[in-house]
Amino acid sequence: MRAVAQREVVVGGAVRTQISRIPVITTVAVSLLYVVGLLLGDLVRFDVVGVWLGIIAELAAVAVCVSAVLRTRLSQWQVVFGAAAVTAYTAGDVYYLSTLDGQQAHDVVSAADVAYIVFYPLMLGALAVTVRKLKGVTWPLLLDSLVGALAAASVMAMVLAPILRSGAGGGTTFGMIVVVIYPLLDLLLITAVGGLLASRGLDLGPRWLLLVAGLVLFTAADIAFALGVQDYVVGSAVDTGWILGIVAIALWVDGVARGGTALRHQDRGLPAVTMLMGSTTSAVAVLLIGCQVPIAPLAQVLAALTLLLAALPLLFRNRMLVTLATTDELTKLPNRRGLVRDLRGRLDKRHPGALLFLDLDRFKDVNDALGHNVGDALLVQVSERFARALRQEDILARLGGDEFAVFLDGLSTEEALRVARRLEAELAEPIRIGTASLKTSVSIGIALTPENGTDISLLMRKADIAMFRAKSSRSGHHLYSSMDDDGGARKLRTLEELRTALLENQFELHYQPKVRLSEDTVTSVEALVRWNHPVLGQLPPTSFLPLAEEAGLMPQLSTLVLEAAVDQASRWHDDGLTISVAVNLSGSCIQQYLPRQILTLLEQHNLPAKCLMLEITEDMLMADPAHSAKILARLRTAGIEISIDDFGTGYSSLAYLRDLPADELKLDRSFITAMRTDPRAGGLVGSIIDLAHSLDLRVVAEGVDNAETLVELRALGCDLAQGFHFAKPLPAAKVVPWITRNTPVVKVTAVPR
Repeated sequence: MRAVAQREVVVGGAVRTQISRIPVITTVAVSLLYVVGLLLGDLVRFDVVGVWLGIIAELAAVAVCVSAVLRTRLSQWQVVFGAAAVTAYTAGDVYYLSTLDGQQAHDVVSAADVAYIVFYPLMLGALAVTVRKLKGVTWPLLLDSLVGALAAASVMAMVLAPILRSGAGGGTTFGMIVVVIYPLLDLLLITAVGGLLASRGLDLGPRWLLLVAGLVLFTAADIAFALGVQDYVVGSAVDTGWILGIVAIALWVDGVARGGTALRHQDRGLPAVTMLMGSTTSAVAVLLIGCQVPIAPLAQVLAALTLLLAALPLLFRNRMLVTLATTDELTKLPNRRGLVRDLRGRLDKRHPGALLFLDLDRFKDVNDALGHNVGDALLVQVSERFARALRQEDILARLGGDEFAVFLDGLSTEEALRVARRLEAELAEPIRIGTASLKTSVSIGIALTPENGTDISLLMRKADIAMFRAKSSRSGHHLYSSMDDDGGARKLRTLEELRTALLENQFELHYQPKVRLSEDTVTSVEALVRWNHPVLGQLPPTSFLPLAEEAGLMPQLSTLVLEAAVDQASRWHDDGLTISVAVNLSGSCIQQYLPRQILTLLEQHNLPAKCLMLEITEDMLMADPAHSAKILARLRTAGIEISIDDFGTGYSSLAYLRDLPADELKLDRSFITAMRTDPRAGGLVGSIIDLAHSLDLRVVAEGVDNAETLVELRALGCDLAQGFHFAKPLPAAKVVPWITRNTPVVKVTAVPR
């Protein structure tokens, strides 16, 4: 016999022996002859000749498989398992025919069934080897296949119910089981193939349709045999399904040997949800049919199991999604979201800790020179080295790219610095990636909690700033300092925090008494706003009011201050305390709606208008005197007093002072402070007091810090004074005790509401 032609080709650097097509052509020719003979029937006494022609077709299929195994040199396990499955099944058929001894068919169960049963695990092995190439999706794929197999089994149990009830299969229970088990195994193979096709990432070879066709033919033949087992004879049309099924599977094995199976980016195949939808629909249909007509209990049980198994992923899907969303895919460390999640509850004002941001130096050079695969491998090894330098309770995360983060729980500043140096030392030794030896270093920024804040985003930003300082100075690591913060960045951050403070009302009013000098009585207090910053503590107005004005937030802030001041004044009024509250307003608040807003507020708190005073700076009034005068006149007509704050600091004309509707002038503290050292300042203050009195205006001196200045102000005829000599701004709860303890105060009976 002529040797089978073969030649070798190089594929991807490996030698692959090309497979001769002669066995394939022979198998296809014999199979076609078998089908033609089957169609002709009795004309050529096919019942005799056709049986052995079918066996010849199967033996030719075995030759195709053996040729594929030999030519691929046992390098493809899919080919090995597939060839073994075809050979085992053919051996069973040969044994079956050789032992007929003149009978038309054996009893249902024979020794050939052993070979037939072996066919299925071997085919599953071929598919399992293929599944191993789909890293990360093996279990979902197996689960989908199992769901499909259970659904198919439930349908099959319902279809084969007549056999189950009549006890077919030679009248024995074992025979009945053997008859039924073949269609179930066929459907298991089909669902496994369907799962692979639904993966949309694995190509089963150029002839995957032949595999599906072969298994379908097997299933059809086994179902036909089960339904007509008592009438089956060798050589009938049922044999065609088995024979052509074996031939189709052999041709698929040959195709795999020629082209291999590989991960390919193709859309060929079934949509990912097709098999799952089909399986659950079939199970629901079985249960619905069972509600209308009697069906086998086994079918109902299998259908119920199908639905339960299909629902199983839903129980874990949310947890899986959370894990995927908070885990870095490359290093399996927490990502930025995971870090934020893990930090919640760990940042406490009483509990020390440190957040470290780590950035690899010159990592981009590695990616550019050696490729992203090497870069990824480097990141994995770096993360492993960092992990071994940390305690179990510490948090290590990868933020993205070459950036990592570490949170050290309960460590002091010195301990955090020691850990930073230890992390640097972990990269002292080169990292080996394949044949490359890579030397890298790291820049580390350190932010401490609670010193640098207990807000997650703020702490991360400060650690990031410190990391850039470390990188720019090439110092290895850097501990965050307020000097590191850029002015523009600090301004933007403060603005964002200020917006949050307005939403959460993080403000508090303190009140500074204004003492009437002629009687040493307190008739008024000035409301001064403080910002209770969640990180920086209580901030004075000078640290945020200019920014609020610049950002257009002053009207919103003034509304909060007005509401708080009126509410407190109302409480004091209810207690019989006849002091008024002065509230500072910026020029941006002098709008047409202001009188209505304030009057509504007074009405809501049932507070007399005389208990509220508005202080407006001179320069704000002079910006648009006519507009300001009109609005202030409406307020003053309603009984609300107006005070011109910081008088003497601007460049306004004294003529405007005559036209402005005001009740009080407040001398700027710069005049009052200068009185101790400059006699001219005292003369200027006296002139302003005389001018104000001539216009029927009271005068308030701000910034009175000593007794000498107070004596001089009394001599000059000043009406009221406030300053540290009397009291610093006080929380609302301390105002009444201070007034009671230090000055006489006018008390009245509470006004009936």
